[in-house]
Amino acid sequence: MIRVLIADDQALLRGSFRLLVDLAPDCTVVGEAGTGVEAVALTGQHRPDVVLMDVRMPEMDGIEATRRICADPATAGTRVIILTTFDLDEYVYGALRAGASGFLLKDTPPADLLTAVRVVAAGEGLLAPTVTRRLIDEFARRPEPARPLPRDLDGVTEREREVLALIARGLSNAELATHLSLSQATVKTHVGRLLTKLGVRDRAQLVIVAYETGLVGPGGLR
Repeated sequence: MIRVLIADDQALLRGSFRLLVDLAPDCTVVGEAGTGVEAVALTGQHRPDVVLMDVRMPEMDGIEATRRICADPATAGTRVIILTTFDLDEYVYGALRAGASGFLLKDTPPADLLTAVRVVAAGEGLLAPTVTRRLIDEFARRPEPARPLPRDLDGVTEREREVLALIARGLSNAELATHLSLSQATVKTHVGRLLTKLGVRDRAQLVIVAYETGLVGPGGLR
């Protein structure tokens, strides 16, 4: 079972999300939080696989709560999906920089939200092409890093750099395999090695590294 924590300051929305998640045969809700502070505390208490995190909450916003959850070694295994009604670049950028593995709008169809939970719980990052494009634009405007991340690609092979650059363009493993004429198993091996070498959690964080190291930019490979 995928264990989910729901963090939203609106009780009605929390209840709706809880009903949706609990109806899924492979998911269960382990807690609800109405503030960012509660989200951090309950994550530490229940160690969920995934947190559905609202951006705007009292006491502490969802981005800061995400940052604390991802920075704490005790809860580093928890994946965070940011949910918001505000389709703004600043939230996408801030959420991913804080360590979130996904970003969805609250009007996402229920089936797509459950798919997102499963994808993120499996260790993948959830970056739709539209989100990737906004992230690219944001890096073009705001290149300075907000927190320390690997600043070079020493030890990364040329093939792995190629894979990393394509991940930053939003390609899935299947698309990578087709583009590079490799098997999906080989692609997964390359992705796994990149995660280990660069010390990041998932594909969403690989996109951040690709741009912060200057491997790719708004105009393509550098």
